Amino acid sequence: MIIVTGGAGFIGSNIVAALAGRGHHEIVVCDWFGTDDKWRNIAAHEIYDIIAPEQLLSFLDVSPTRVEAIIHMGAVSATTERDVDKIVQSNFRLSCDLWQWCAKSGTPFIYASSAATYGDGGAGFDDDGSPDALARLQPLNAYGWSKHAFDRRVTRLVANNRPAPLAWAGLKFFNVYGPNEYHKGEMRSVICKIVETIGKGEPVRLFKSHRPDYPDGGQMRDFVYVKDCVDVILWLLDHGNYRGIYNIGTGRARSFADLAQGVFAAMNRAPEIEYVDTPIEIRDKYQYFTEARMDRLRALGYQRDFTELEDGIADYVRNYLLTDNPYF
Repeated sequence: MIIVTGGAGFIGSNIVAALAGRGHHEIVVCDWFGTDDKWRNIAAHEIYDIIAPEQLLSFLDVSPTRVEAIIHMGAVSATTERDVDKIVQSNFRLSCDLWQWCAKSGTPFIYASSAATYGDGGAGFDDDGSPDALARLQPLNAYGWSKHAFDRRVTRLVANNRPAPLAWAGLKFFNVYGPNEYHKGEMRSVICKIVETIGKGEPVRLFKSHRPDYPDGGQMRDFVYVKDCVDVILWLLDHGNYRGIYNIGTGRARSFADLAQGVFAAMNRAPEIEYVDTPIEIRDKYQYFTEARMDRLRALGYQRDFTELEDGIADYVRNYLLTDNPYF
């Protein structure tokens, strides 16, 4: 049995699809579904059981089947969420409980951290998992802080030789895009939003630069295709020698202008881009550059190439967003 928390969400449902494609027949999805079409993210795949997050620990205590791994992707992921108690309960408290359960049972544990833990990037994007290195990071919102708080708890426990899962990984996802993100509303990738904008016949609007060292639309992010994220997770499950925090990006920052051009090319449209001022309320905290250092994952042994931005956009747009069935 493999348990995927957040299994009906964006990254989680892609993991479920990949596990099902491998022939796993005991996949347990832990998630809430609400009243929208989130259920469609997993509708095509065989599911062994579906558990609400508040029932998960009880389920683990009485499950007669050995748990092969817990892949903990479930979280309140909106950077704009204001209910910090809700964020703490979902992103920190449940993570602590699952860590403890996996440590006691010897179950591998893979959990989602985030590049949001790096804050404005002033301390760099090195996935150094030492307590001292993590102490230098300053997340800018409650979501990033909640992920950072758990990273710090985990690394302190390990540094003090406290009980830990036999294999564990905290994955700092950078700007992930790809199929099954449609339920995320304003938190969808820019690619998804641009396709929608072009479909309406409207020009694509990108932020102007308010720094002399970046052109308009030249603000850069490490955009990583969700299929690459899933491939890393499957590789970790296969190899079992992981114990640490690892960046999950491409290691190569690209501009929003590059991204928009890629979407226009995938849709066979001539580019039509307008530049607008960055809203004053976010201008001072707006990130101009993120890029994952990938040395630690590479040193662990993962040597596969990450998808080039244009190739990932083309696959996502042509094989999902512009089809009758956009789900993976």
